[in-house]
Amino acid sequence: MGELRSKAEHTEAVRTGRRICVVVNTRSRRGRRLYPEVVRTLRAEGFEPIRLYPLDDPRRLRATLEAALDAKPDLLVVGGGDGTLSAAVKHVAHRDVALGVLPLGTTNNFARSLGLPLDLPGAIRVFHTGKVADIDLGIAGDREFANLASFGVSVEVAGKVKPWLKRILGRAAYPLTALTILPHHQPFRAFITVDGRRHELLTHQLNIANGRFHGGWQVARDISIDNGLLVAYQLGSGKRLRLLGETLVRATGGRWRSLAGGPFVVGREMHLETEPPMAADVDGEVRLMTPITIRTVPNGLRVMVPDHFVDS
Repeated sequence: MGELRSKAEHTEAVRTGRRICVVVNTRSRRGRRLYPEVVRTLRAEGFEPIRLYPLDDPRRLRATLEAALDAKPDLLVVGGGDGTLSAAVKHVAHRDVALGVLPLGTTNNFARSLGLPLDLPGAIRVFHTGKVADIDLGIAGDREFANLASFGVSVEVAGKVKPWLKRILGRAAYPLTALTILPHHQPFRAFITVDGRRHELLTHQLNIANGRFHGGWQVARDISIDNGLLVAYQLGSGKRLRLLGETLVRATGGRWRSLAGGPFVVGREMHLETEPPMAADVDGEVRLMTPITIRTVPNGLRVMVPDHFVDS
């Protein structure tokens, strides 16, 4: 993709040159409602976008992102949920352009992992007070991702959670939907091979995280989106009751209190097999199946982050 500027040079270009393009998913309720405020706030902060793309047809997302990048912005500002941002990640990866994140989704896992303010004015202010950092890029099979690959109950939940429930309850809609699915869900056996060691577990839910957040809640304090490592962890064991309890804690307490089944499995590359073979939810996109290899590309993606973000 060509030679990249230093991060300091790139930061200065964003702050002074202010060449930005903006893509906002206006198909979503929040995106449609907040789009005028996005444009107004950007201009109030001194940014006059080269191109503006309010997008109401998700099928045109890929073409729209490419059109925006053709304008050679220093910063590609993308507004939407984690699915929209994950699509943007694939286009920005390895390019001399930084991704600016507008947290307009329900859980905003990616924005949380970057330490971004979740209010619109705060997130936009980062574009001229923050810095360009390079963070890890996840690769599941041949697909880039930002935050998480998950297997089990969550794949069904993602397909069944009701839009009206998300509007009313926000991120709590996901664990509460899981409670309706769990009574009929069968556990599966997973085998994770890392650095030549094979780990076996029986569970209803397995997550492999690049970022620090899942479902809008922090997985663990020492997980980072910028340390070159993936973290695999199970929710519950093969027992529904245990997973039901943890799901309720998560829905009501808003934080993880238990990571059942022992310590995390940590590594730069993981090969996952399951019995039976299972679909993978990769940042909200369900297209891959196990067996699958998941790895990180350290410093594979440039993003605009707050100045206090620790960029390793």
